Amino acid sequence: MDSKVALVTGGAEGIGATVGRMIVAEGGKVLLCDVQIDKARALADELGENAEAFELDVRELDQWHAAVKAAQDHFGKLNVLCNIAGISEPGNVVDVDLDSWRRTIDINLEGPFLGCRAALPVMEASGEPAAIVNIGSMIAIRAAAFVAAYSASKAGLLGLTRSIALDCAERGVPVRANMVHPGAIRTPMYDRYKYSGMAEPEVVEEQFAATHPMNRIGEPEEVAKAVVFLASDDASFTTGCDFTVDGGGSIRS
Repeated sequence: MDSKVALVTGGAEGIGATVGRMIVAEGGKVLLCDVQIDKARALADELGENAEAFELDVRELDQWHAAVKAAQDHFGKLNVLCNIAGISEPGNVVDVDLDSWRRTIDINLEGPFLGCRAALPVMEASGEPAAIVNIGSMIAIRAAAFVAAYSASKAGLLGLTRSIALDCAERGVPVRANMVHPGAIRTPMYDRYKYSGMAEPEVVEEQFAATHPMNRIGEPEEVAKAVVFLASDDASFTTGCDFTVDGGGSIRS
């Protein structure tokens, strides 16, 4: 990640924080964006001069423009965008709360759309190879009945990612767009399900693990390695791809 400047949403914890750490460790610079700004600032302070924090609600286009400008002001440019912020709340089509449905679509799908809208012109103008990495889910490939909004949002993001990849390639713009599809990963989002009270935590873990043929929960570092690879020039001929980090969950019988 030498010479790369990345904007990472959801950068305060979980996969986003792990990606931020890895980018800095690999020689890059990162703007950690999150609504949990105190956590993001604490991590930026820990990572040192190659990290900054910025408060960002991904549902607000004006905040996106401000975040992109902050990356330029702090580090001189922007050539990597990692859309990692997201939520998952249970509910099937009949039962899901409408506010939950709209919130999930707004954060998981419209948020990355607004981010790409704000960042792409700046990334193009840098004149350097650039990359967008969006976090999907194995549920984008194989939907789940109990999370209708999450399934719809991640499937929609898959279509958006491919559209951006084709658009940039057809226009000769050196910006690649790819997607990483995690399974159940040991993050605060996963813990909210594990300790939700739906069953004993050990039972919930067994149930989630069983949806992966490898029969375990993934770790944030396993996803971050895929994100950083796709953000780097090592993936220079890769665009519009689905990189699964799901223990085989998306291909299970």
